[in-house]
Amino acid sequence: MHTTTAGKKRSARERESGKTFQWMSGGLLTIGALFFLLPFFWMILSSFKPEGEILQIPPTFWPKRFTMDNFAYLFENMNFGVYLKNTLIIVLFSFVGLLLNAIAGFGFAKYDFKGRNALFVLVLATMMIPSQVTMIPVYLILNSLGLTNTMTGIVLPGLVGAFAIFLFRQFMSTIPTELMEATRLDGASEYRIFLQIVLPISKPILAVQAILTFIAGWNSFLWPLIIANDESLYTLSVGLSLLKGQYAAKFGLQMAGATFMVAPVIVLFTYFQKHIIENFSISGMK
Repeated sequence: MHTTTAGKKRSARERESGKTFQWMSGGLLTIGALFFLLPFFWMILSSFKPEGEILQIPPTFWPKRFTMDNFAYLFENMNFGVYLKNTLIIVLFSFVGLLLNAIAGFGFAKYDFKGRNALFVLVLATMMIPSQVTMIPVYLILNSLGLTNTMTGIVLPGLVGAFAIFLFRQFMSTIPTELMEATRLDGASEYRIFLQIVLPISKPILAVQAILTFIAGWNSFLWPLIIANDESLYTLSVGLSLLKGQYAAKFGLQMAGATFMVAPVIVLFTYFQKHIIENFSISGMK
């Protein structure tokens, strides 16, 4: 009797200590998250402040008067509308490349053709070469084709990537071949199998690659700067660099430009993160 009572008391103390540890851990993580997010909050709020308030001593965290003048100046005087259009075009073609990468990964995963393994190893070997090394040869090739200083020359080299092909191939290898064979027996074409069977099953990896593809296209800086001489072909990242050089003392403009660059990435990642977790949970249950 005494042993049972002592055991219950010990279990109660262990549960209480476990809850205390969870609360302490949660509190420490919350404090760490706030310190991590503080620069982002400061950047976003400062983009809505007048220039005089940003330089005010002592500084204010919350704007005394919200203003959109900084964002208006970017689009009226800094051609950020043109930079945004170019960036969206690059992102759009990057998603076309996402589909091409998925097709290539599907081919490596489910089709047995001569030289498949050797070709896949060759694709993986290109991941060992830094992109900066290949920029000069790619530039010379595009220059010989007359594609420098064009939007085609900007988007063409980024349509396919070895890393994306590798991820799609590894994921699609787990799709049961029997499912595809049964679909073929029902008279489905290879295109229908890919679009209606493979892609819906591949939602988790598509969500991951969608985030990576958007971030890469949205933040494209070095290649557009190299291949394009015309300012009408610059992207937001290049425009933000020009803003830093031309308006180094205008902190409100710099905060507005940085906010305009960072906010869509944060929103997209937050949205897709939920779908990634849900899709992986469903895949695990299956």
